[in-house]
Amino acid sequence: MNINFRRGLDLKITGGVAEGAPMTTITPRSIAIVPDDFPGFTAKLDVKPGDTVTTGQTLMHDKIFTDINIVSPVTGTVRDVVRGERRKILRVVVDTAETSAEPSKVNVDTTSAEYIKRAMMQGGVWVLMRQRPYDIVPSPETVPVNIFVTAFDSAPLAPMLSAEVTGKDAEICAGLKALASLTTGKVYVGVRASNQRALPAEVERVEISGPHPAGNAGVQASAIAPVNKGETIWTMDIVTVARIGALLLTGTAFWNTHVAVTGPDVITPTVIKTIIGADIDQLIAGNVTDTLRHKRIISGNILTGHKVSEDGYLRYPYRQITVMDEGDDTDEFMGWASLSSEKMSTSRSFFSWLTPNKSYAPDARLLGGKRSMIMSGLYDKVMPMDIIPEYLIKAILSGDIDRMEALGIYEVAPEDFALCEYIDPSKLELQKIVRQGLDYLRKELA
Repeated sequence: MNINFRRGLDLKITGGVAEGAPMTTITPRSIAIVPDDFPGFTAKLDVKPGDTVTTGQTLMHDKIFTDINIVSPVTGTVRDVVRGERRKILRVVVDTAETSAEPSKVNVDTTSAEYIKRAMMQGGVWVLMRQRPYDIVPSPETVPVNIFVTAFDSAPLAPMLSAEVTGKDAEICAGLKALASLTTGKVYVGVRASNQRALPAEVERVEISGPHPAGNAGVQASAIAPVNKGETIWTMDIVTVARIGALLLTGTAFWNTHVAVTGPDVITPTVIKTIIGADIDQLIAGNVTDTLRHKRIISGNILTGHKVSEDGYLRYPYRQITVMDEGDDTDEFMGWASLSSEKMSTSRSFFSWLTPNKSYAPDARLLGGKRSMIMSGLYDKVMPMDIIPEYLIKAILSGDIDRMEALGIYEVAPEDFALCEYIDPSKLELQKIVRQGLDYLRKELA
């Protein structure tokens, strides 16, 4: 199967990792797991500060489905459990031990789908998948009609996922075969045409072309077999499949990751092999331009990532850091209305359209004030899904459940609206609005 997405947008930003760039390895001093990275997961602690944990040992489990665990990716000591309002768990911090220890393992039985599910939940890989509708950690009570795996990341400056799973053919094969046993339909793997990895007969290969968000598993699903009301699909990336396969083959998943340190304010864009949840300061130390301007550090890409402090931690999906100017200390003639040729814009009001191949170094300024929603039709230019995004956003804002359902809310996730948010003349926080709409729908219909 071949799919070509015509709508979308590839942002040309400086600070990308050059092909063939050398990779360094950094063992983090500490890691942190943030429960908010796993929507639909209600955390209950299994450890306390001072406890010693091993790789694969449970840190917290879900209050409703108690077999769903989040496990420690390192051996070490629990330093802190940071809580917020109403004692909500914000993050669990683990200091890495200097000496390694035998990882915790789960009993694996692949003779039935239920046994495979239980192993995935107990081994900590279940929370890395997502379910649509609602874009949450899948409920073990549901059976997906199809499963969609993306083998590439099309986001700005994103690393190649294929490099992270090099040499893991056996794990990917085992993971895909296991997933095929968990669905009543098919497992679809979306790849670029240049990816010639052999796939097991149980799955279907789909060659994807086109600009971002072509790499989003949910966007691929919308073009292959959209989810309907009353149905459930699962989405994930190829790295998660490899972790599932490693768990089923050995009893424990691997928790190392390849992180691309990118962005206009990075001196030498590079790829670092580290552990998920690693502390940010080690990963960017000595590699950020030494200017007096304020910096924004993003765990993730500039469209969907989380703003973190320099002493923060790598957030899910744990594969990219972007550093750029904050822009709050920028003194520019005419401000947002400046017609500088260095302005990156999709509008022909600026001169950037004359140099389509030029890369830019944007900052994090909003460049304009928030205003009432403008029905401009711009969202359609970058939204490849078969929905009407502006009307869906209006239905979410008004809380009209029937309208939301009719306009396709079951198909979408916040990341699918990231480009719409970028080009939005109204400066609305569209991803936040979609997240609130999905949570509201789940609460009302549960």
